[in-house]
Amino acid sequence: MNTDDRVAPPLMGSERETLRAQLDHHRATLARKCAGLGDDALRRLSMPPSTLSLLGLVRHLAEVERAWFRRVFEDNASPMLWSPPGEIDFQAAYDASGSTRAEAFGVWEAEVENSRRVEQAAGSLDVTGHQPRWGEDVSLRMVMTHVLLEYARHNGHADLLREGVDGTVGV
Repeated sequence: MNTDDRVAPPLMGSERETLRAQLDHHRATLARKCAGLGDDALRRLSMPPSTLSLLGLVRHLAEVERAWFRRVFEDNASPMLWSPPGEIDFQAAYDASGSTRAEAFGVWEAEVENSRRVEQAAGSLDVTGHQPRWGEDVSLRMVMTHVLLEYARHNGHADLLREGVDGTVGV
């Protein structure tokens, strides 16, 4: 029985359809890596001195979505989610010690929906936005590729974290 509810990316399609489908597949993969786990299991750390946990990855990827879609294409001054006020500290999101599934996933899902809306509203992959950290303009193509690579890298971490929590592999 196949319990994988992710939609496989198409084998053929336009550049935009392919990027969109691959990104959504990796988003669904992150959610799947966390499926069925409670707050304590999601907060379980990988190994000292690392503060990496599944819930920390969800929070971090919410920050990534916000930094690359909301801040680049909508509001350069939009505050980060877990960084200290006025700062951009992607590491701060990894500390999920006081977080819950409901809080982290609620924020992540809202940022994903906003990112999808931004992408769908753009006329083409050549649309540009301003990356405030770099002080340069970037294309939607670059942003989608960058965020896709972030998910791919962190889903590898999620594989190891999930196996450490309950021995589950290959989800």
